Order: sequence, then C-alpha cells, then structure tokens
Amino acid sequence: MTAGAHIPDTQLGDHLQVGTHSLASRLIVGTGKYASYELMGEALALSGTDCITVAVRRERLVDARGQNILDFLDTSRYTLLPNTAGCFSAEDAVRVARLGREILFGLENPGADWVKLEVLADTKTLLPDPVATLQATELLVADGFQVLCYTSDDPIVARRLKQAGATSVMPAGSPIGSGQGILNPNNIRICLEYLKDGDPDYPVIVDAGVGTASDVTIAMELGVDGVLLNTGIAHATDPLQMALAMKAGIEAGRLAYLAGRIPKKLYATASSPETGTIAPKPR
Repeated sequence: MTAGAHIPDTQLGDHLQVGTHSLASRLIVGTGKYASYELMGEALALSGTDCITVAVRRERLVDARGQNILDFLDTSRYTLLPNTAGCFSAEDAVRVARLGREILFGLENPGADWVKLEVLADTKTLLPDPVATLQATELLVADGFQVLCYTSDDPIVARRLKQAGATSVMPAGSPIGSGQGILNPNNIRICLEYLKDGDPDYPVIVDAGVGTASDVTIAMELGVDGVLLNTGIAHATDPLQMALAMKAGIEAGRLAYLAGRIPKKLYATASSPETGTIAPKPR
C-alpha cells in the first residue's frame, strides 16, 4: 500500500452496522461550533464520515443570518443523525426527537428513523441524567425510534439502557467539549464486556470528550465500534487538518485492535533472534 493511501474498509472489519443503518466510516461527526457553514462542509468531507449529527433544538436549523444548515449539507451523501442536545428532561427529548424525524422525513433522508438521545443533568457539567435518559429511551423505542444513547461510562447504566431497547449505547470518554480524551478506559472496557456479552455485534460508540486524533485511536484500540465527535474538529486551530487526522486516527485504532497488541511486560525482550548468534571471541 502506498504512503497516504486510504485503507480499504474490508481491512477495518467491514461496515459499522447500527440497527438498520450500515456506515462505511466508523467516525460520526457533529455539525456545530464551526466558524462558518462553508468550513463545516469542507471538514465533514475531509473526515471521511458518511454520518453526521445535527442538534435539532440547539442549531435551530436557521441561524441569525437566515442561513439554513441543511442548505450546506449534502443529504444524498450523508445519513443525518438528529440529536436532542440541549434537552434536560425526557419529555423535551422525546418532543425534539419527533421534530427531527418529521424534518428528515420531509428531506427523504434515511436518518429519519433514528435519534442520538441526550438528556442532560445540568448546564455546568453537561453530564447525562441517567434516570431521564432511561425514561426517554423507553418512550422513544416504543415510538419506533432506533435510539443511540449518550450516557456516562457507568457499565450498570449502560446495561440498563441496552435492556430498555437502545440500538447503541454511547459512553462518554470525558465531559462534552472538554477535550480530555478517554479518562477511564477501564470503565469503557467493562461497558464493552457487559454490552457485548452474548451479542458481540452490538455497536458501542464513544461519544464526547475527544480532543485529538490519539484520543480516537485509543478509543478504537479498546474495541469500541466507532467514535462520535464534534468540538475536537470544529474548535481545532486548523479544523481541516484535524478532520484528516481524526480520519487517520479511526483507521489506525481499528487496525491496531484487529491486529492485537503485544502484551505489556515489566522487562525488555530482545527483538532479534538469540539462536545462531556469533559467539564472543575468547579472551
């Protein structure tokens, strides 16, 4: 393979299957916080993603200049994932999810039947409210949604959300927009164990806290199926370069996970063979 060539998806473990949706890229990218819609469009294209998430409530779709974000998104190229960012109760989240479904039905976009569920506990930490998230999951599943749940890295909560019918559980690497990366890899590992027990194809996606490409790679090396991010690209000094870096990070992490790392050891192990070596000259 030539330097800089795109890694064929067959080497990355095939497409990411989330419910009825098959995604060619394991990177899902948000559309908020960019300096302009034009910059957003370029960054999305460079990231290699084919699934982008839009905050139905927070974005308001039309900005102060009268620009509609949907005019800058190629809805034939991307599967849109509406999200309920900015909701602080199960009732609000369900209402916003239904609004997103109606918008995407009108656009004839395949993302109309799913939602990224966020029900936050407060405005300071932006941590999820576990009780309200569980309530909203049950309501939305009953309403026919495929629900992708943003949650903490608590394995017990993650398991409860799956039991409630969540199509995918999405534990946070660290708080939203913090750029701290994967703060508790051990909890992510336990989430993976609980969620994939007897169901190895169940999609687990790290959502929130990613700051740079190495954070993406670390998440993927843990064995998660994908990463969702926004601020890490949108607020980078050069969002276009960072979009390329995040794309490479996803590919590197997935390949490393599939390859299987060597075990960590306390002491050194010679990399060259010890047999057939030239004997030292007698003194």
